[in-house]
Amino acid sequence: MVILGVDPGCRISGYSVIYKSSTGVQLRQCGYLSMPATRTLPERVAQFHDFFKLKITEHNVTHIALETPFLGKNSQSFLKLGYLRGILYLLSVQHTLELIEFTPSQVKQALTGYGAASKEQVSYMVLKLFPTMTTPAKFDISDAVAVGLCGAWQTDSRLTYIR
Repeated sequence: MVILGVDPGCRISGYSVIYKSSTGVQLRQCGYLSMPATRTLPERVAQFHDFFKLKITEHNVTHIALETPFLGKNSQSFLKLGYLRGILYLLSVQHTLELIEFTPSQVKQALTGYGAASKEQVSYMVLKLFPTMTTPAKFDISDAVAVGLCGAWQTDSRLTYIR
């Protein structure tokens, strides 16, 4: 099982690639895609598509895990996020991948034991689970790792961690 965890955003999208086997869970790669605001929205959506299509084929991904969005104060941001989520839905169908979604509180609860945890607390727990990982440059990265872990944990709660 290879899970692509994604924290989509119109400017910064975090991602993680998590391998799950009978011996445990291993974080193979994590990082972020930066899409400059100077590019048009269609250009950023295309860049997002191409980047994640490459990750799927490069790592033989079997599952995509992502957070469900919440409507904050900016409805335009929510709408634009929908375009990116649509790309992930499309890629999951095109590559015959299972798509798993979690609410933000489910991810926080799974990682920290508290559904209203801060991004700092989630990042702290990600680093505790993967101590060889360098401190993420952006919370988008630790959020994507957390979402990917939820995808791995959903199917088996008896996992160990390969460091």
